[in-house]
Amino acid sequence: MNIAVIGTGYVGLVTGTCFAETGNIVRCVDIDTKKVEKLSNGQITIFEPGLEKLFLRNQKEGRLHFTTSLKEAIEFAEVIFLALPTPPHEDGSADLSYILNVASELGKLIKPTEFKVIIDKSTVPVGTAAKVRANILSTSKDNIINAFDVVSNPEFLREGVAVEDFMKPDRVVIGTTSETTMKIMNELYAPFVRQGNPIIFMDENSAELTKYAANSFLAVKISFMNEIAQLCEKMGADVDMVRRGIGSDERIGKRFLFPGIGYGGSCFPKDVKALAKSSIELNYDFKILNAVMEVNEIQKVHLIPKIESYFNGDLKGKHFALWGLAFKPNTDDIREAPAFYIIDALLERGATVSAFDPEAMSNSREVLNDKIHFAENQYDALNKADALIIATEWNEFRTPDFIKMSSLMKNKVIFDGRNLFDLQQMKKQSFHYTSIGRKSVN
Repeated sequence: MNIAVIGTGYVGLVTGTCFAETGNIVRCVDIDTKKVEKLSNGQITIFEPGLEKLFLRNQKEGRLHFTTSLKEAIEFAEVIFLALPTPPHEDGSADLSYILNVASELGKLIKPTEFKVIIDKSTVPVGTAAKVRANILSTSKDNIINAFDVVSNPEFLREGVAVEDFMKPDRVVIGTTSETTMKIMNELYAPFVRQGNPIIFMDENSAELTKYAANSFLAVKISFMNEIAQLCEKMGADVDMVRRGIGSDERIGKRFLFPGIGYGGSCFPKDVKALAKSSIELNYDFKILNAVMEVNEIQKVHLIPKIESYFNGDLKGKHFALWGLAFKPNTDDIREAPAFYIIDALLERGATVSAFDPEAMSNSREVLNDKIHFAENQYDALNKADALIIATEWNEFRTPDFIKMSSLMKNKVIFDGRNLFDLQQMKKQSFHYTSIGRKSVN
């Protein structure tokens, strides 16, 4: 099948590459000339485990192409994916300008003699498919009402395992009521669901809401466990034991029950805000969702009062090492990363910071500039540090050389926002160790 993917960001690049991997011919479109030039020359522009191998293979075999010409891609394609950004406005609502502007351009390019399937792959509010359809029709000089269909096909990709999620999805959600389009979409996704995982067809509005509902529910689980963790600290309970106890209940499941310093990234924060904003517009008070956002904001800086308490309320002149800048491991994405909230709080209190992240250093430098020191490696960050703060649970942080750490740090103090280390191990290493929802080791 001939496929066009409009937008070469995180979702667009993964989508285009994975469809090429199953034998389709894919043309990815972006207005960023330099980005398209890089991609055309085999330089991948995001970090995602396993993606580069597929990207290079399909480019070499002539199935994956990049262009700045929307016209070229639309004339070529039977199926057109809109994988464009939908950043939040200040009020939390999704900015649909990128999608709707492209939809207006599509109206000028679609011919009445051809049938195109236009697919919203971006996360969008309920009613977006209808708006895309209206924009396409409004700019066409021909009668193309039967020449295209607009489908909602939300992505459920987890950064860090996005290739696996795309190639072996738990489910594929497709919003369309057209029998013709259902057949096309079924054929398109058949190679990915050979193990029997479902393709679920529904109306467009339901598909659009499904994505927001899924991310919001996972955000609820994370925030619930973060509140349980705070309760554990007050009651002298161990959140790891509680997590294991409730995670073994099949009705709850063990995913997203790890306490920490809040959720971040490109999906959960903006999707939860967008669903809450949509609820306000419908005069519905979504109390649980509002509470989730409040809990998450508090959780991002949950370690700060603990740090202040340890240093008797005065952080001025203190120097902190920080491990992890990305919002989670196996990505270079720093959007809404809790580490940045911690850094801001420390700087406001007169402290200095030396940080390291395996993949997110370049993106972080663009945001923080010279506000902090960027270390060469995780141990370089520890030099003369009054304490270490762990903000991202990268695997390489899980089994460090504690003896080397002791020799580099001014104080053997760790504030762990991701509960990486065993409490008994910390006792043996003679570290002061504070984590989330567990007793501190003194």
